[in-house]
Amino acid sequence: MKTFRRTALAGLAVVAAASPVAAQEFTLRIQTHHSAESLPGRIFAQWIDDVQTMSGGRLQIEGFWSSAVVKSVETFDAAATGILDCDATGAAYQTGKNPAFQFLGDVMGGYETPYQMIAWLNLGGGRELADELYHDYGMHLVGYWLQGQEALSSTAPLAGPADLQDWKFRSPPGLETEIFAALGASPIVMDFTEIFTALETGIIDGADATALNTNVSLGLYDIADHATYPGFHSMPADHIACNLEVWNALPEDIQRIMTVALEKAALQTAVTAEVLDKTAAVELAAEGVTIHDWSSEDRRAFREFAIENWQRWGEKNDITRRSVDSHIAFMQQLGLIEG
Repeated sequence: MKTFRRTALAGLAVVAAASPVAAQEFTLRIQTHHSAESLPGRIFAQWIDDVQTMSGGRLQIEGFWSSAVVKSVETFDAAATGILDCDATGAAYQTGKNPAFQFLGDVMGGYETPYQMIAWLNLGGGRELADELYHDYGMHLVGYWLQGQEALSSTAPLAGPADLQDWKFRSPPGLETEIFAALGASPIVMDFTEIFTALETGIIDGADATALNTNVSLGLYDIADHATYPGFHSMPADHIACNLEVWNALPEDIQRIMTVALEKAALQTAVTAEVLDKTAAVELAAEGVTIHDWSSEDRRAFREFAIENWQRWGEKNDITRRSVDSHIAFMQQLGLIEG
C-alpha cells in the first residue's frame, strides 16, 4: 500500500476532543472541477448543505468549485497528500495511476442508465473493488453520482457506426480514443475549453463534450446541427473520495450521513439530468437540429467494440482484469450482453 505524509490529518479539524462525540466538530475541504452554476455544481452544493444540516452543524464543509485550489487532474493527489481532504472530481482522471480507475469512472459503451452503474457499485461487487483500489492510494470512495449518457455533437450526420468513419472529433484521453479509433473515427484529444473554437474553425467535425443539456448551454448547437440522443458511448461518474485517514477519523454517524446524502444526490442528479436532456432534445429538434437515436443493433455493435477494448485493458493488471470481469458478469445478469 502506498503511504502519504500528512499533517494533523490534513484539514480535518477536531474540536473539543475531550467532550462527548456528539459535541465534536469536523471540517473538510473538498474541491470539484464543476462550476457552481452547472447541474453537477448545484448538486455538489446541495450535498454540502444536506450533510451540514443532517449533522446538526457538527460537520462543516468548505467547497471549492472550478478547480480553484489545484487543477482537476491533481485533485485526487491533493486530497491524498493533505492539501485537501476530499476529491469531488471523478475516477477516470486517475487512469494514469491505475487503469482500473477507468472502470470506476466511465464504463465506455457499457451501462444504459445511471441506475445500472450505481447498482453495480452497491449490488454487483463494485464496492469491494473500489475499496481495494482507492485504499491502495490512501483514499476512500464515499460514492458517486452520474448525469446519464453523454451526447455527441456534430456538424455532420451521426446516424450510426458507418458515419464515424474519418469523423474528426474532440475526445478525452484514454479508453475512448481507442474505441472510436477502432470504429474508424479520428479522435483528437483537446482541452474542454477549446471545443467551441475548434468546431467553429473546422478543426474538428464534432465533439464528445458532456450531456445534451450542458452542450446547449455551451453554445455547441449554434454551430453543430446534429446530436446523438439518447447517448450510448459514455456515462462518466463524479465521485466523492476522501483521504483514508481523514475518513477513518470521522465518527460512524457522520460517515453514514455523508454516504446517505450522496445517495440522495445520485438520484437527484439522474432524475434532473433526464428531465433537462429530454427538454433540450425537444427544443433542439424544433430549432432544426437533427437528433440521432441509434438503433438497438447499432448500439450493440458499439458495445461489442467497446468490450474488445475493455478486455485489452484488463490485461494491464490484476485489479483491472477483475473490474472488467465484474462489469461483464453484472451486465450479463441485467441482460445487457449475452452470457
